[in-house]
Amino acid sequence: MATTIRRSLFAALAGFAVLLCLCYTGLAVVISYVTEDMLVQRLLAREAALITTRVRRQGAAASGNDLIMLYRDYGALPAPVRQQFLSSAPRAEVFTGTGQHYHVMALDIDNAGKPMRWYLLADVAPLLVVSRLVREVGGVLVAVALALVGLALLLAWLLARRLVLPLQKLAQEARALTPEYPPQFSARGRPDEIGFLARRLETTFTELQTALQREQAFARDVSHELRTPLTLMRNTLLLAAARPLQPLEQAQLQEGVDDMSNTVELLFSLARAERIAQETVELRRCIEQCLLRLLEEHGWDASLLVLDLPERLPVQGHRQLINLLLNNCLGNALFHGGPACQLRIAFGQCCVAIHNTVPAGQTVRVQGFSHGQLLLARLAQVMQWDIRFYPGTANYRVEIVPIMAT
Repeated sequence: MATTIRRSLFAALAGFAVLLCLCYTGLAVVISYVTEDMLVQRLLAREAALITTRVRRQGAAASGNDLIMLYRDYGALPAPVRQQFLSSAPRAEVFTGTGQHYHVMALDIDNAGKPMRWYLLADVAPLLVVSRLVREVGGVLVAVALALVGLALLLAWLLARRLVLPLQKLAQEARALTPEYPPQFSARGRPDEIGFLARRLETTFTELQTALQREQAFARDVSHELRTPLTLMRNTLLLAAARPLQPLEQAQLQEGVDDMSNTVELLFSLARAERIAQETVELRRCIEQCLLRLLEEHGWDASLLVLDLPERLPVQGHRQLINLLLNNCLGNALFHGGPACQLRIAFGQCCVAIHNTVPAGQTVRVQGFSHGQLLLARLAQVMQWDIRFYPGTANYRVEIVPIMAT
């Protein structure tokens, strides 16, 4: 594509240069011939004025110029002149096949009340400078013209190469892009249209890579995060075919459904999250709303909660994503800690710590704090937050480092 643009531009510039040279050459030739004709006409007009003056003063006159002949009768003109010049015509230019070149002009004179028409005939072959110049130095003129045309073509090639080179480089950089590396175009700093195109391409390629990465991550997360609850639900349903489900198994089935619902909601939020608009959110209020929802849904004893947060806790983030992050963290804490777990939420050193106890001897419950960490980390990363997990046998702690609002 770049080569075609370069050739097209060179052809356009070269054609324009050659056309310009031809036009100026033709104009120069026309001006030269017109100048010759004007010079001859001025000589004839000057000689006609002198003859008219002599006739009025002396009654008779003759031409005083060796190149101009005075004829008092039309029939006395040379035969080639009479063939191309009518007696009634004021003037004419006569070309002959024998090498003569004539300019003839009719001269009307009033001599003592008697009108007369005489004819001035000028053999201008010695005055034809242009034709002689072409014969004598025509080769030099052609050589100079060809040299100028060659120089114009060279300048057109250099100009086309200079103008198209940034586009060629931009095309090469675009062709060398790979999904593993972010796009970087060297022309992005240019203030012209090429710089604008480079910046737009860079932005478009970056958004495309981000969309592809989100799609790949979504497919990977769906395969990884939904496999465990689906396995548990399938096994529980297989047992239900042989005997009625026990209350514990029914609870596990319900927890699996809830887990899948939360996971799907989280996955879709991550898949839709591109460049989210950051806003100032009151984090304490979001934590309190999540706790109230947990109390209503799980019937957890609120006396086991210790809340050590400042009155105001403004952060920079996205309200919906913050609620998803807190709901999953607190929901996982109650799931793994059980209904009798003690939950402590504290803030210190720009970090929100969620600490829950795990009763000794509790049966290991598979839901996915281990395989849910990846999703929670990605959810925090979308808002440019940080989240860290500290598992233990007797307790579990999650630390969330938000971006504090100024």
